[in-house]
Amino acid sequence: MTSAPTGGPIAIVADTEPRFAAAVRSAGGEVAPVSEATRGLVWTHPAGEAELEQLLQRHPAISWVQLPWAGVDAFAGLLRRHSGDGRTWTSAKGSYAQPVAEHALMLALAVLRELPRRIRAGEWAHDELGRTLHGARVVIVGGGGITAELLRLLEPFGVHATVVRRTDAAVPGAARTVTTARLLDALAEADVVVVTAALTEETRGLLGREAFVAMPRGAVLVNVARGAIVDTGELVAALGSGRLGGAGLDVTDPEPLPAGHALWTAPNCIVTPHVADTDDMTVPLFAERIAANTRAFLGDGAFVGVVDLEAGY
Repeated sequence: MTSAPTGGPIAIVADTEPRFAAAVRSAGGEVAPVSEATRGLVWTHPAGEAELEQLLQRHPAISWVQLPWAGVDAFAGLLRRHSGDGRTWTSAKGSYAQPVAEHALMLALAVLRELPRRIRAGEWAHDELGRTLHGARVVIVGGGGITAELLRLLEPFGVHATVVRRTDAAVPGAARTVTTARLLDALAEADVVVVTAALTEETRGLLGREAFVAMPRGAVLVNVARGAIVDTGELVAALGSGRLGGAGLDVTDPEPLPAGHALWTAPNCIVTPHVADTDDMTVPLFAERIAANTRAFLGDGAFVGVVDLEAGY
């Protein structure tokens, strides 16, 4: 349980994007370099948790830390070590839901319509392959903001959506919600599987051999979350055998995906280089999150995107 920060100067570390400082000021906050007076921190440094931890050790009075990404797996060790220090930690979770959900929909449609193969074709080769998303059985692994936005986008397609998440609390727009313990049962009825979950110790490798065997032959997979949630070796095998009907991947494991990796030429597979949310899309959205949390830091409203330190996201 964290105590509410009481305000004070806010430092923005390692980013020259003027809209972030403007967001703090628009919400009534004061932007200043890191000092003994600093109480709030907006961390946009490309470096990992070691540098952030060193800064926090030098400035223990910082009571609120805003992290830059929707996923916080890059800071997992730091968050575990500081889980009882009384700080409020916020991430960008939910901020980028719209562009990422849009990308997921695009990948699903492209794979169902066999676009990877058709785009690479060098001659007119007519066939009757390709499926529609209308009325499809869609399983979404994860229950956060991307899922909520994707369900809204899927509504015109009349899909039957199942959400798999930690709890079975109902999700608006989904026909049913089941816990992760029933993942294989849900996958057994899927035409399309979309991964939107956070990467935690519980979700790492969640979709492996058992998951691909459970899916109906020809089902397709879309991953816009983290590559390590899917076992890459088993994914390559499932695509190669034809058991999996295709894959649309914005994230991979490893990442970046090396040149010559089997996924680049796997049947009916699209790989986009983690661009579901580009800077042009995310900078204004992250600025909105900074402004909202600056107001909360100053006592006006509640923080958005608070990290659940026990769950790891």
